[in-house]
Amino acid sequence: MSKTERKTYYLIDGSGFIFRAFHALPPMTRPSDGTPVNAVYGFTNMLMRLIADTGAQFIGVVFDASGRSFRNDLFAGYKANRSEPPEELVPQFPLIRDATRAFSLEPLELDGYEADDLIATYCRLARERGDEAIIVSSDKDLMQLVGDGVSMMDPMKNRSIGVEEVIEKFGVPPEKVVDVQSLAGDSVDNVPGVPGIGVKTAAQLIETYGDLDTLLERAGEIKQPKRRQSLIDHADNARMSRDLVRLDEQVAVPVSLEDLHIHEPDGARLGAFLREQGFKSIVTRAEAAFGGAAEGAGEAAEEQEAPEAAYELVIEMGQLDAWIARAREAGIVAVDTETTSVDAATAKLVGISLSTEAGNGCYIPVGHVAPAGEGALDLEDEGETPKQLDKQAVIAALKPLLEAGDVLKVGQNIKYDYQILARQGIRLAPVDDTMLLSYVVDGMTHGHGMDELAERHLGHTTVKYSDLCGTGKNQITFDRVPLDKALGYAAEDADITLRLHGLLKKRLVAERRVALYETVERPLAGVVGEMEFHGIKVDERTLQRMSADFGKRIAELEGEVHKLAGHPFNIGSPKQLGAVLFEEMGIPGGKKTKTGAYATGVEVLRPLAQQGHTIAEKVLDWRELSKLKSTYTDALQETINPETGRVHTSYALAIVSTGRLSSNNPNLQNIPIRTEEGRRIREAFVSEPGHKLISVDYSQIELRLVAEIAGVEALKQAFRDGQDIHAMTASQVFGVPLAEMTGEVRRKAKAINFGIIYGISGFGLGQQLGIETREAAEFIKQYLERYAELKAWMEETKVTARETGYVTTLFGRRCHVPYINDKNPAKRGFAERQAINAPIQGSAADVIKRAMARVGPALAAEGLDAKLLLQVHDELVFEAPEGQAEAAAQAAVGVMEAAARLSVPLVAEAGIGDTWGQAH
Repeated sequence: MSKTERKTYYLIDGSGFIFRAFHALPPMTRPSDGTPVNAVYGFTNMLMRLIADTGAQFIGVVFDASGRSFRNDLFAGYKANRSEPPEELVPQFPLIRDATRAFSLEPLELDGYEADDLIATYCRLARERGDEAIIVSSDKDLMQLVGDGVSMMDPMKNRSIGVEEVIEKFGVPPEKVVDVQSLAGDSVDNVPGVPGIGVKTAAQLIETYGDLDTLLERAGEIKQPKRRQSLIDHADNARMSRDLVRLDEQVAVPVSLEDLHIHEPDGARLGAFLREQGFKSIVTRAEAAFGGAAEGAGEAAEEQEAPEAAYELVIEMGQLDAWIARAREAGIVAVDTETTSVDAATAKLVGISLSTEAGNGCYIPVGHVAPAGEGALDLEDEGETPKQLDKQAVIAALKPLLEAGDVLKVGQNIKYDYQILARQGIRLAPVDDTMLLSYVVDGMTHGHGMDELAERHLGHTTVKYSDLCGTGKNQITFDRVPLDKALGYAAEDADITLRLHGLLKKRLVAERRVALYETVERPLAGVVGEMEFHGIKVDERTLQRMSADFGKRIAELEGEVHKLAGHPFNIGSPKQLGAVLFEEMGIPGGKKTKTGAYATGVEVLRPLAQQGHTIAEKVLDWRELSKLKSTYTDALQETINPETGRVHTSYALAIVSTGRLSSNNPNLQNIPIRTEEGRRIREAFVSEPGHKLISVDYSQIELRLVAEIAGVEALKQAFRDGQDIHAMTASQVFGVPLAEMTGEVRRKAKAINFGIIYGISGFGLGQQLGIETREAAEFIKQYLERYAELKAWMEETKVTARETGYVTTLFGRRCHVPYINDKNPAKRGFAERQAINAPIQGSAADVIKRAMARVGPALAAEGLDAKLLLQVHDELVFEAPEGQAEAAAQAAVGVMEAAARLSVPLVAEAGIGDTWGQAH
C-alpha cells in the first residue's frame, strides 16, 4: 500500500481525557440546572478542534466500561487505592457520551476490559493493515504502544509523543516500557511492582539485562544487597505486575476499523446539545462548520472566522497618525496598555496597543529598555535601547482620540488601563469592558480573564505573559522584552478584546441584560478606576503608634495566658493550645479533628469564654489584636504609596457571584467595625489638609430589601413609618409591648432579623445568643410564622434555584447556585442558604453600584469638588474641601436614597470628620 493510500485512525482515550479536562478547567455549571459541565466543555472543544484541525476521517472515542476488568481477577487489589471520582464529575460521565453521539460518533466500550485494551487492539489492527493510528492521550500506560505506525497526541498541550518522548519519559524504548512498569509498579493503580525500585532504576536494570525475565533469572548477580534481595523476594509480584500493565491487543472490538469512519455531524442535533449545556461560544463554531444554525446564528458564526492576524509595530509618527485616523473612522477601538507592574498606582507605562477590526492590531512601544538576553530586533544593536516613539508625543497624539465622545474604547478589565492613562493625563471615555460584559451575561459560571474568554468563545489560545517574561526569580518586566516578541503579545491582547466585544455585546440584547450592564456594571469601570487612582490618605505615624500599642498589649495577654496555663507555650499553635485547654486544664467539650489535634476555632473558644473560662477569653483577645497588628497596622504601612502618601486599594469587579466588589492589596472591606480596636484602625485614614472625609452608609438596606423582595407587608409598613425595626420585630414575634421592650429581647430580634438573611440555623443563632439550640430554633419558627410571606418566598426561591440553577436580583442579575441539587445534604443545605441570601445581597450590591454611577455627575452638577474614594459594602467614603463637605454629604445622601425605586424607603446616613473613624 502506498503512503498516499495510508489511512489514519484517531483513537481518543475518552476516559483519560475526562479526568484531565475536569482538573485542568475551572468549574462551570449548566445555566439551566447548575449541573457541572467543565469536563464536558473540555471534551467537546477538543473533539471539535480535532475534527477541524486534522480533517480526520476515522475516529474512535473509547471509554472504560463500568465495573471490573479481567485485571481484578488477576489481582484483587488492582486499582483498590483509587478514591471515588469527585461528585462534580460523576454527572458528567453520561453527558460526555451524549456529546460523542452529538458528533455522530458512537462511544466505544467493552465489559471486562479497559479503554486502553480497546485502543491497543485497534492499533494492532491498523498496523497490520499498514495504516496509521494516532492515540489522542498523554497517558503513560499507552506509551507501550508507540512505534511503527503508532504515535500519540496530547490534545491539551498540543504536542506529539513518539519514540523519543517515550524514551525521555521511561528511559527505554516503547517495547520495554512494560518491563520498566512491572518493576516500578504504579501507586495510582495499586500495581505492586518491586519495592525500592523506581522508574529510573528499573530502566537501568532493563537496559543492562535486556528484559524482565532475564533480570529476574539473574537477580542474584545484582551488587546492591537490598535491591538484589527485593528482586528475589518479589519476583512473582513483578511478573504479576507485568500482566496488569501489559495491554491486551486481542480483544473483540465492538465495531470494526471501517466503522470508525466518521459521518458529517448533524449541525442541528449538535447545536441543540451544545445549547442545552450552555456552550454558546462553541455553538457558533459548530454551526459554522456543520450547518444547522438557527436564524441569526450564521452572522455570529461568521464573526468567529477572523482573518489571519496582521500586527504592526508602530515606531514612526506617520504610522500612529494612520491608526488614529482608522480608529476615528471605525468609531470603535480596543485599547490595552503594557506596563511594568500589575499595581496600577506604581506601574510604568511601557506601550499601548490598538485594534480597530478583527485580525488587526498595532503596538506602540514608549518605554522599552535594552532587551534581556538574546532576541533583539535586527534593526537595533543588542544591548541598546530599541527605537521607539517619544512617550509624550504619543500621549499628546492619542489623548484627543481616547477622550473623544464619538469613539468607543473597548478594554479587558479596562479600569486598569484607565488608571495607567489617567496618570498620563488621559481620561478614557466612553468605554466598554469585555470582562464586565462576560460577567453580566454568564455570571460566575466561569472566570472572566481574557485567556479563558479567548479559549471559551474564540477557540483561541493566547500568548502567555510568562512565555515572554518568565516566572519566579528570573522573571523580567515587560520593558525588557524585545519588540518583536512584545508586538505579538500586546497587539493580540487588543485584537482578541475587540473580537470578544463583538460577540458578548450582542448577547446583552438577546439575553435581556442591557439594563444591568448599562446602568450598573459599565459605569463602574471608570468610577472604580477613579477611586483607585485617587486612593485615600493614611497617617503612617498613627499606624506606627497603634502597632506599638498592640504589640505591648499582645505581650501582656500572652503573659496572662501563660500564667493561666501554668507554663509558656505557642498560643498560635492550635495543637499546643488544644492540649493545654482540654488535656492539661481539663476543660470539657474538646473535640479532635481528623489531624488528631483539638479544634480551637472561634466557634469553640467563644462558648468557653461565655461559660467563664478566662483563658479562652484571653486567647480570643490575643488573636484579635495579633490579626489587627499583622493585617492592618503593620501591613498598611507597607502599602502606602511613597509618591502620593495614599493607599490605593484594588477592587475586583467580576469575581463575586452576587455582584459585590472585592477589595484587595490591601483589603479595606474587612477592617472590623464591631469592636473598639477594629474601629480604631479607621482613625489612621485621614483627609488632606483643608479637606474632610465623608462617610455615607445605607441604613439596614438588606432588611429593607428582604421586605421588598419577599413582600412582607408588616416589615414594609414598619420601614415606611420609620419604626425601630428590631423592636417592632421583637414585639410581634415575642408578644412584648413596645413600652415594655428590653434591650435583651430587642437583641434577640436583631440577631434573627439579620441572621435570617444568611439562612441562620437554630444552632448558629443559639451560639450567637448564648442559648440552647432548641430555644433558638423555636425563635426562628415563631419569626417565620409571624412573617408568612418571608417563609413562602424562601421556599419558592429554593424551588426556583433547583429548577434553573440560579436566582435573580431585583435588577436582573443571575446568581448561579452550584450544588443546589447535590446529593450531599451539607452541600445542598449550604447552596439553599446561598439561594436565599444571593437575591438580597446581590440586590444591595446593585443598588450601591447604581448610586456610585450617579453620584459623580450629581456632585459635579452642583459644582462640588468631592471625590469618591472607597466603597465598603453599604458605605461610600468621599473626600471634599472643608467648605463643601456639608453640601457634598447632602448630595450623596440624595443620590443614594434615590438609587432604586422601591415600595420601602432607602435611607442613607452621613458623617463628616477629619478621619474615617470620625466620619463613620
